[in-house]
Amino acid sequence: MDLQLQGKVALVLGAGGGLGGAIAEALAREGVKVALTGRRAEPLEARAKVIREVGGTALPIVWDLAEIEAIERVVSTVETGLGGIDILVNNTGGPPPTPVSGQPPSLWMQQFNAMVLSVIALTDRVLPGMRARKFGRILTSASSGVIAPIPNLGLSNALRSSLVGWSKTLAREVARDGITANVIVPGRIATDRIAFLDSKKAEREGKTVAEVEAESLAAIPAGRYGRPEEYGDLAAFLASPRAGYITGSVLRMDGGLIANV
Repeated sequence: MDLQLQGKVALVLGAGGGLGGAIAEALAREGVKVALTGRRAEPLEARAKVIREVGGTALPIVWDLAEIEAIERVVSTVETGLGGIDILVNNTGGPPPTPVSGQPPSLWMQQFNAMVLSVIALTDRVLPGMRARKFGRILTSASSGVIAPIPNLGLSNALRSSLVGWSKTLAREVARDGITANVIVPGRIATDRIAFLDSKKAEREGKTVAEVEAESLAAIPAGRYGRPEEYGDLAAFLASPRAGYITGSVLRMDGGLIANV
């Protein structure tokens, strides 16, 4: 299927990691010029090299999302190097695993700035250009915790849920401008983040990582963890003109894991 994305420009946050990187590669395969951001230069450069080796265009930009004052610099760099941003992928890193109670306000504020306020401010910065071109895609990568809260991921459950409400509200505000806003909810996708959470759970519960993984697999109807490239392919479709009538939605990619209707 031709996704009709040739020549579009995307800004993908967290592109040095598993999910963000997979999205960036999937978009690049469809002819999208991709700007990649992340906190560390090495993973971004490695991802950019992979994209360039198959003929794609990649622009790595080091940026910590907590640095909200850097949004203008980042967007201007993309606009100068690649053109106006048509696709924005809001993919933020996860906070430390903790209970929801008893966390210091400073931690809440730090994570709110990096995971929520930065996403909102960045989206507001790119929306005028999307409105002018009558095309835009705002994709926000969340967590299954926004549907069924995950034990010991209190910060993530709360902060990512706020982005679901924001995205739904935004979708109604911008739909007539040719802009869609959707949330993608991953289940257990085989990334470094999931490996980290599995190891922390094993440590907490006095189990081996293999035992924790086995318990997870037993709960997934598909019987396996998802592949990052599967997640990237879903994002590429939602970013395309072919998905123009999908907006304000929360789409799950979880192998059937989430039991809620």
